[in-house]
Amino acid sequence: MSSYDPNNIFARILRGELPCERVYEDEHTLAFMDIMPRADGHVLVIPKVEARNIFDIPAEDLGRLAISVQKVARAVKAGMDAEGLTIQQFNESAGGQVVFHIHVHVLPRWKDVPLRPHTGEMAPPETLKAHAERIRRALAAG
Repeated sequence: MSSYDPNNIFARILRGELPCERVYEDEHTLAFMDIMPRADGHVLVIPKVEARNIFDIPAEDLGRLAISVQKVARAVKAGMDAEGLTIQQFNESAGGQVVFHIHVHVLPRWKDVPLRPHTGEMAPPETLKAHAERIRRALAAG
């Protein structure tokens, strides 16, 4: 396993070097819209600690990440009027990991609506903003 690269895209987002459409943030985690969503309302949740993946994140930080994932998942489901959710987390290249900062995908799902393929096509910023606003409203409503 390789070491953590502090210049990965999520580390740069955490440092404010790159923009993101924030959905939720606390002392330990950040959730934001995936710019290449596989479903409308696709959110990524990341810890603020430097951790490549599940193999090197401290257990305490993994627990905090899980708490934020649950909170965000509830808001994504409610805010996007989803019928269900898919939660994904990939580890190392052979496991499908592309960005080497641990992250969890929260994907709202609807019956008979397949996930879009990961094509690398970016969603329009106004679409991401509209979806984020729906999810932020759901978070505020509790």
